[in-house]
Amino acid sequence: MRWVYLAIIVLLAVAIIVFAFQNLETVTMTFFRINVSLPLAVQTIVVYLLGAATGGSLFALLRRSYEGARRVG
Repeated sequence: MRWVYLAIIVLLAVAIIVFAFQNLETVTMTFFRINVSLPLAVQTIVVYLLGAATGGSLFALLRRSYEGARRVG
């Protein structure tokens, strides 16, 4: 099973590398009057990491709240 996971990770890494090389055009993103001009691949990675951080934080908060409620009840 370890080889299956390794194969999936390698395939995803290759797909990400191909995406990055195919999307080198610079795009401008505006948020609250702040303009950011970066390659599309870089902006996508930044947005993904921000989403992962907020999603992970929310998951940890919900898990901690659930465990705390279980201990009290």
